[in-house]
Amino acid sequence: MMCGAPSVTQPATAETQAIADQVKSQLEEKENKKFPIFKAVEFRSQVVAGTNHFIKVQVGDDDFVHIRVFKSLPHENKPLALSSYQTNKARHDELSYF
Repeated sequence: MMCGAPSVTQPATAETQAIADQVKSQLEEKENKKFPIFKAVEFRSQVVAGTNHFIKVQVGDDDFVHIRVFKSLPHENKPLALSSYQTNKARHDELSYF
């Protein structure tokens, strides 16, 4: 992967789901609603001064959100942070930088 360039979109892994799960409460607080379904479907990553994880998450039968999660460098010892998100997404919507 080239530093600064997002990776190609890939199927979600167990690690992707774990990252999404760690910021689920942050998204629920921002949206003021609970998501009974929160399944990571696919992801991209981008190496910066840490790593941006772009994750497509299924939150309903046909409802999806795109989340951007920032993972700081290990020596900074900071928790994962929900940097940005997009709602009203569909399964076919491309996961792109936002």
